[in-house]
Amino acid sequence: MFTKLKKILSNGEIIKKLIFTFLILLVFKIGTYIPIPMVDTLAIRAEIANNNFLTVLNAFSGGGLSNFSILALGISPYITSSIIVQMLQLVIPKFKEWSEQGEVGKQKLNRITRYVSIGLALAQGLALLFGLGANPENILVADVLKYQNMYWLFYIYMALVITAGSCFTMWLADLITRHGVGNGSSMIIAAGIISTIPAMFSTLINKYLGAAASTVNIICFVSIIVLYVLMIFGVVFFEGAKREIPVQYSNRQGNNKSNIPFKLNSASVIPVIFASTLLSIPLTIVGMLGQNTSTAGIWIEQIFSYQKPVGIIIYILLIFFFSFFYTFMTVDPEKLSENLDKQGAYIPGYRRGEKTINTIADLLFKTTIIGATYLTILALVPIVVSLSFGFTSQEASVITVGGTSLIIVVGVAIETAKQLETASETKEYKGFLN
Repeated sequence: MFTKLKKILSNGEIIKKLIFTFLILLVFKIGTYIPIPMVDTLAIRAEIANNNFLTVLNAFSGGGLSNFSILALGISPYITSSIIVQMLQLVIPKFKEWSEQGEVGKQKLNRITRYVSIGLALAQGLALLFGLGANPENILVADVLKYQNMYWLFYIYMALVITAGSCFTMWLADLITRHGVGNGSSMIIAAGIISTIPAMFSTLINKYLGAAASTVNIICFVSIIVLYVLMIFGVVFFEGAKREIPVQYSNRQGNNKSNIPFKLNSASVIPVIFASTLLSIPLTIVGMLGQNTSTAGIWIEQIFSYQKPVGIIIYILLIFFFSFFYTFMTVDPEKLSENLDKQGAYIPGYRRGEKTINTIADLLFKTTIIGATYLTILALVPIVVSLSFGFTSQEASVITVGGTSLIIVVGVAIETAKQLETASETKEYKGFLN
């Protein structure tokens, strides 16, 4: 490991890319502290702490949403639009055709993705502002409250600022992808999540080691830290775990053996994000309408809150559903079998065609069960920890042991490390040949 690290750090080009990436991430982080005009930031934080969906968005924006900054939505509209465009390839023939045209088609899909992300940013900004601003005194500063007939105009203006902030974040992500290290969107999300970790430890220290320090509290503090470390090791293991199918090539000389790797968690964090988003929509609407204490509001909370028994069951079912849906959408056994036939390859012991398709589908089904179970456990750990240790809603929004954030950070770290290692080796080979 130290040899690889030395090789990377001795590469001047990689060091320049690393410095550039850190500078761009610093610009993004500074942007998360620039508030939108006319907003009461303290009131916004209180609203977000009581909404699970907004808490997830806040983590993805690196705290930009809790500050209600110009980068309140961060890169999340672009990520959502990327998933939407990817899914539309299944139903829109033109999109599917572009996806098979190589770099030219990829550029067309990227352009569509950007247009969709701008529309999503505007829609999300408006929904957020009109929802939180159903009671204007909850989000607007006192000096603006006297303009009662102009609230809608203020909200539209602020939504446009949020949209511009999302476009700026997309530009920063592009700069990282082209001139820095790793995928820009992933790096910005990971950096935003990592920047919230000090707040988590600060909250834990104040809760257990401050004025209320006692033997029981110290044990609780150590238990949470140990659990957090174990979750990191678990995520690193599962994110790197693969099941390989052996493949042989009939038209190759010499070593004609290879394999097709299948990740245990092919869908990454997407099932958890989709599941939590769907569950949060009814709760968010009820909160916006101020019906939390009504009979309908109480019933909706019992059904859709994943801190309630029924909500947890629905949450688990949605995670499994989206795990299978997204995995089989991105990895098509029939198409994979066709590609093997074109390359003169086959799976030893299985006939080409239907038998190969069924074998791939069966293995994909088994790995997805393991991956979905892993995702479910990871998603439920923060809820169980919060209930077990009696965290308040404010504390639970900061102290996240497990969850989607950990998968994202570990996944980005693994991919970035691989990219840096590959770049250092490529440079070494070039120097040898030259």
